[in-house]
Amino acid sequence: MKLIELEEGRVVMTLKADKKFHNPMGTLHGGVMTDLADACMGVAIMSTLSDDESFTTLEVKMNFLRPVIEGELTAEAKVVHRGRTVAMTEVTLKNQEGKDVARGTATQMVLKGR
Repeated sequence: MKLIELEEGRVVMTLKADKKFHNPMGTLHGGVMTDLADACMGVAIMSTLSDDESFTTLEVKMNFLRPVIEGELTAEAKVVHRGRTVAMTEVTLKNQEGKDVARGTATQMVLKGR
């Protein structure tokens, strides 16, 4: 995974997908896409934390929209809600042609103290 853009509450990351990440059906394993999505959403929420805060993910949900064989995936995540104790992020994964291949959301708990 490669970090491409980072600003408060928004992150863009990429991943080169190839055959080593295939499932038995010959397409990119959904867990690999979920890992990219989770990392991207995690960095997005991290970018909003103060020095005395950390977080943990409570729930991740993914929708897979089209298969991926290989090529560069781009994930863009943003924080859609940042409360005192609960946050929500969303992510879109796109293939090299710019088509959505997956979308996801995550709910995170903001923790005080490190």
